Amino acid sequence: MTSALLSALIEGIDRVLPDAAALRRAIHAEPHLSGEEEPTRDTFIRAAEWTHWTHVAHTGAWARIGPEGPAVGVRAELDALPVNEVTGIEWESRRPGVMHACGHDVHLGALWALITASRGLDLPVAMVPILQPREEINPAGASDVVASGLLDDQEIEAMVGVHVQPEVERGVVSTGMGAVNAAYDEFEIVVRGRPGHGAYPHVAIDPITTLASIVTAVSGLPTRIIDPTHPTVVSIGQISGGTAPNIIADEARCRGTIRTYSDEDRALLHEAIARTADAVALARGAAAATRFIHGGPALVNDPGLVRRLDSLLTSVGVTVAETPFRSCGSDDFGEYGLATASVMCFVGTGRVDGVGLHHGAFLPGRDALRLAAHTLAAGYVAAAQTVLERRD
Repeated sequence: MTSALLSALIEGIDRVLPDAAALRRAIHAEPHLSGEEEPTRDTFIRAAEWTHWTHVAHTGAWARIGPEGPAVGVRAELDALPVNEVTGIEWESRRPGVMHACGHDVHLGALWALITASRGLDLPVAMVPILQPREEINPAGASDVVASGLLDDQEIEAMVGVHVQPEVERGVVSTGMGAVNAAYDEFEIVVRGRPGHGAYPHVAIDPITTLASIVTAVSGLPTRIIDPTHPTVVSIGQISGGTAPNIIADEARCRGTIRTYSDEDRALLHEAIARTADAVALARGAAAATRFIHGGPALVNDPGLVRRLDSLLTSVGVTVAETPFRSCGSDDFGEYGLATASVMCFVGTGRVDGVGLHHGAFLPGRDALRLAAHTLAAGYVAAAQTVLERRD
C-alpha cells in the first residue's frame, strides 16, 4: 500500500505541476501580511473548490479529504513579509513593500499539488490540508488553530509541514529527529532617565547611554550563563530614543528576541535579562522596565515519523541530508508538536549570491515547488502508515 500510494501521489503531483506553478505565481504576485491573508486564502480555495473549506484562526481555512476516522494534517502558511521585492520577474509582487520572501507561496503551491493529486485516490487515512495564517508574527496562527479544537475534532494524529531552506543544499531534503528549530520570545526594555541639555550631562540622567550598556550586557548573556553546547541566541533588533542631537532624552527603548532549544535556558534568560537591565540602570541612576512577549515552543520532530519518512524519500530518489539542518530560527509549527506527532522537512534551495530567507531577491524555482510537493506526499504517507499501525 505504502509504495503504491506514494507513487500515485507523486505521479499526480507531476501531472498538475504546471497548474500548481501558476497558482504559486498568482499568490506571489498578490502577497498579504500576517492577519490580512483572506485574499490569499480565497485564491487558494477558488483553485480547490471541489472540496469543502471551513474557516479557522480568523483568516485561515481547512478541509478534509478521505475517510472518516483518524487523519493526517498537512500545513502551508498564508502570510507574506514587509519586504520590498527586487527580483524583477514578470510576476513580481504588485503590492509595494510586501513580498513572499520566506517561500510560503511555494508551500501553498506544493500543498495544492498534493491535495489535487489525491483526488480519486482511495486514501487509507484522511488528509486535512490547513491554510494557516500568521506564521510570521506573535501571537502566531498555529496556536489559534490548535486552540480551535480542529486537531481533536478531526482526529488529527500527525502533522506534516515543509519549508524551503537556502542553507540546505539544492535538491536535498533535511528532516532530523528531535528539535530542529528554537523556541522564540520577544522582549522590550524601556529605560527612563532625566532629560536635559546635551551640554550639561552631569545634571541629567542619560537613558540612551544607559541602554547602550544594557544592550551590550544582555547580548552577551548566552556566552556567560548558558551551557555552550546548547543552541541559544539573544539578538537586539530595534533601538529608539531621543528627539534631537543636543537634548538628553527622558526615555530610550530596545526590542529583541530570545531563541533557545531548552525551556530551562529560556526561563533562565528571561530572569537574567530583566535582572541585568535593572542592575545597569540602577548603577546609572536610571530605571529599567522589561516586558516579555511569549512566543512559540521549539519545533521537535517525532523520531518515528522521521525514520519512516527518510526511508520513503530515499525510496523515490530524494537525497536526505546526512547531517540534519538545525537552527535557532523559529516556526510556529512547533505548536502542533505539543498536541500530536509532527515532522517538519526542510527543502533545500541552496544559497545563491548570498540571498537567503527574508531577502527581497529570494525566489525558489519550480524544482523547489516539485520537491516540496513530493516531500509533503511522502510525509503524508509516512504519517498515515504510522497512524494505521497505532490503530491496529
